Amino acid sequence: MTISGKTKLLGVIGHPIEHTLSPAMHNAAIEQMGLDYVYLPFPIPPDRLGAAVEGFAAFGLVGFSVTIPHKQAILPLLSEVTPEAQAVGAVNTVWRTENGWKGTNTDVAGFIAPLQNYSDWSDRMAVVLGNGGAARAVVAGLTQLGCAEIHLVGRTPKKLETFVRHWKNSPMRVNLKVHTWDTLPNLISRANLLVNTTPVGMSPHVDRSPIEPELFDKLPPNSIAYDLIYTPNPTQFLKLAWERGATAIDGLEMLVRQGAIALEIWVGQTVPVDVMRQRLKQHLGLDR
Repeated sequence: MTISGKTKLLGVIGHPIEHTLSPAMHNAAIEQMGLDYVYLPFPIPPDRLGAAVEGFAAFGLVGFSVTIPHKQAILPLLSEVTPEAQAVGAVNTVWRTENGWKGTNTDVAGFIAPLQNYSDWSDRMAVVLGNGGAARAVVAGLTQLGCAEIHLVGRTPKKLETFVRHWKNSPMRVNLKVHTWDTLPNLISRANLLVNTTPVGMSPHVDRSPIEPELFDKLPPNSIAYDLIYTPNPTQFLKLAWERGATAIDGLEMLVRQGAIALEIWVGQTVPVDVMRQRLKQHLGLDR
C-alpha cells in the first residue's frame, strides 16, 4: 500500500484502541480493491471526543468506526442518525455528508447477515442472554428479521427494567419479553436461536459458558447457537451447543459483516468480504 497526498483517510476511534482488529480487515479489503484509501486507529480520550470530531472534518476524514467508550457519547455530535442507530441508542459507523456527520449502527445488519441464510423467522423463537449494549443490537436485528418471539434473559431485575424502558422510547417497535435467569430451562427448550451477548467465555476465563452445560441438552434439534465473542474460537458456549447438534455461529462473522457494511458506505461499492474474513483469521491464528 502506497500513501500519497491524494490518499483518502478512514479510521476507528476508541479508548483504548490498541486491541482493535479493524485496521487489519479494512486495509486488506482496500488493498484488494486497489483503492487509494488507508484505515487508521485513532486513540481518542472521552474528554477530547468533540475536538476530535471537529478535527476530522477539518482535515477531510471520509468516515470512521466508533468503539468503546464513544458509541453513545458521539450521538449529539452528529447531524443525522439512522433509524437503526436510534433504535439501539448507539453509533458504530460515521461518514461525512454535505450536512455534516451522519451515523448508523452496522452491528444490527452485521448480526443478522449469517442468519438470513436460514428459513423464515416469522414462526421462530429466539432467546438472548444478557442485557447490555450488544443485546440492543441483537434485539433490533431479530426484530428486522421478523422473529416471532424474542425473549431476553438477565441476572439483575433493575437492568432488565432499564432495557425494557429503552425500547419504550425507541422508534422501533419490538415484540420483546424479558426474564430472570431462573426461567432459562423452560425458554431454552423452545428456542430456535440462542444468542450469547455476555462476556462470559472471553479470556482469561475461556473454559466458562454463560449457562450450565446440562442446559444445552434442552436445545431443540436443528437450533442455532450464536456467540458474539470471536476469541477464543470456538468458545465453550459454542462447543457445548455444537456437541448437542446445534448449528454454531461465532462472533467473527458478525465482526466481519458489520465492518464490510461500513466500508461499503464509505467507498460506495461492494467490498470483498472473504478477504476481510481471511485476514482476521490470519491475524487471530485461526487459519491453520
